[in-house]
Order: sequence, then C-alpha cells, then structure tokens
Amino acid sequence: MAKVITSPYERLITAVTRTPEKYLWSSYDAEADVLYVNFKKPSHADDSELTDDDIIIRYEQGEIIGMTFLNASKRPAAQADS
Repeated sequence: MAKVITSPYERLITAVTRTPEKYLWSSYDAEADVLYVNFKKPSHADDSELTDDDIIIRYEQGEIIGMTFLNASKRPAAQADS
C-alpha cells in the first residue's frame, strides 16, 4: 500500500467546519494560477469585492458564498507546502 500524506488536506477540516453551509468546493486553474473556493452550490453572486491581497470575495444577499485567490501558488501558505 502506498503511503499517503494527508496533513495538508487535514487543514481543510477547520475551513469546512467554519463555513455557514458546512460545504466547500474548490478548483485550481494552473494556467491562470487561480484557486476558486465555493461554500454554496449552486451559488449566484450578486456582489463581490477585491481585497488588497488579491482575493475576490463573492457575496449572495450579503452572505459570503465564495472566494477567488489570484496568484495562488505565490501565496505563503502554498509555498510552505512545496
């Protein structure tokens, strides 16, 4: 049996348990270096904001439903796991 390294994924437990819906879907676009994280599906954002650290926070009726991390692989957390 192959050894599976689970510790990076175990960090997701905290993120998922803190979301309002207790769900988390994500996808990574390597070509664009963008990580999409959604807390609700289906989600229909009616507003968004770009933070100073290149994170787009998406809202639906005032509730955060997702985040888009630009330059994902260059973030400190991503580099620490490399």
